[in-house]
Amino acid sequence: MVIQRETIIPIWGWADTNEIITIETSWGVSAQVITNTDGTWRADLQTPEAGGPHKITVFSKNRIEINDVLSGDVWLCTGQSNMDFDMSKFLKDSREPQYQPLVEYMRNEVATANDNWIRHIEVPQSISLFEKQTNFEADWRSVNPDQIKKITATGYYFAKEIRKHVDVPIGLLECSWGGTRVQPWISESTYLEDKNMKDYFEASRKQSQKEIAIMEADDYVDTEYESKMKAWEDNGKKGRAPKPTKNPKDDMQLPATLHNSMISSILPFKIKGAIWYQGESNAVYMADEYEYYLTTLINSWRAEWNQGDFPFYFTQLAACQRGSEEANLGWALVNNQLRQTLKVPNTGMAVLYDIGEAKDVHPHNKMDAGKRFALWALQNDYNVKVDAVSGPLYKSKSVNGKKIEIEFNEVGTGLIVGHKNLLDATVPVKEPLKWFEIKDEDGEWKPAKAKIKSHNTIEVWGKGVKHPTAVRYAWSGNPEGANLYNAAGLPTAVFSTEE
Repeated sequence: MVIQRETIIPIWGWADTNEIITIETSWGVSAQVITNTDGTWRADLQTPEAGGPHKITVFSKNRIEINDVLSGDVWLCTGQSNMDFDMSKFLKDSREPQYQPLVEYMRNEVATANDNWIRHIEVPQSISLFEKQTNFEADWRSVNPDQIKKITATGYYFAKEIRKHVDVPIGLLECSWGGTRVQPWISESTYLEDKNMKDYFEASRKQSQKEIAIMEADDYVDTEYESKMKAWEDNGKKGRAPKPTKNPKDDMQLPATLHNSMISSILPFKIKGAIWYQGESNAVYMADEYEYYLTTLINSWRAEWNQGDFPFYFTQLAACQRGSEEANLGWALVNNQLRQTLKVPNTGMAVLYDIGEAKDVHPHNKMDAGKRFALWALQNDYNVKVDAVSGPLYKSKSVNGKKIEIEFNEVGTGLIVGHKNLLDATVPVKEPLKWFEIKDEDGEWKPAKAKIKSHNTIEVWGKGVKHPTAVRYAWSGNPEGANLYNAAGLPTAVFSTEE
């Protein structure tokens, strides 16, 4: 177990009404509380400096001893499958041979990793449409060959990078589920308090209650499923068999369901901050509202944890070929919405399109993904100087005749045209900038040329475009070859100058 170091942390539980609960610690701090009328209790304890192992003892009518407790930094790891996938998921051969060296790297890491000061616990995946859950059962794991396979890969490499620079235990509190949208992770009370989201939530709940009433009636027959099953059987049972209609109580995508079942179960466990890897499933669902929903999630979680504006770092999505034009453009739109979410205080964003895999939505290079998350934490939260926390971020544009000049933040010592191969460092290359588009006065996007003008600016123009109005970059699910970096080797974030 890892507890947040050098602060006041809550310890809570359940017992009989008016029972006296005593909490003692090996570092000399203790507390005594009386349970509430509903049997709940909570004590707040000062934690020691980084280190351990320590012991926490809780006793009254029974006795609980929690051993091997480390005092360190606890990071919430959350999102969908690219956070959810543990190390074991990346040990099979890659779909494309050029990424096989990453698999071999992962296999070696699993076989040799050994750091008892990186710990991990995962909240079991569950759904609760109406009721908040207040507890879960799981065990803490340590980084060693016997246990590392079940640890989030992105979270592990994030922790590993921090541990290279800081001698502090790192706890990874994972709360993630593959395929989920942002909407289930926001609380019911947040929806109801937000006039822009309340109608969406109430319409969803009304529809769910209607469907539940139908499906749980004694005479219910799933006619839609039966019809699909008959058609599948008549077609020789080719392809996947149809599934029964899902009861809304079992639908992980409905608003607030995962907050009820998973986030609520870890509140108010003290954390250092959060890393968020999600957005793929929103590329085809309310993509143009993603910034609003993610901003709301961040602000509401901070309010619920009552720790102020704790660090919240997220990532643009890695490149991947999408199955439709809607999904392809939605991928880019969500990436841009993620960039716009940087307006929220104490946030940061990694950029990953250059380490994606065209044929795998779960790219193997979680090593660089974790490192890029860690750059923000090292600089902002551990006072470790890094060359740059991010790739270049769009700052402003100015139209100069037929050209548009773009200015960037986070350029480090300057902009470069670069190439990144697997785990190798980005190297400068002599080639034209790629994946820029320019919008003409008729509102049509056209391929554009671009060149670096100064250490933090480029200029963009397009053939036949006399009156340009906007620029966008890497606007695709798979912008293979996008090559504007900073000198620190980090890629420019996907952006559009149209806000």
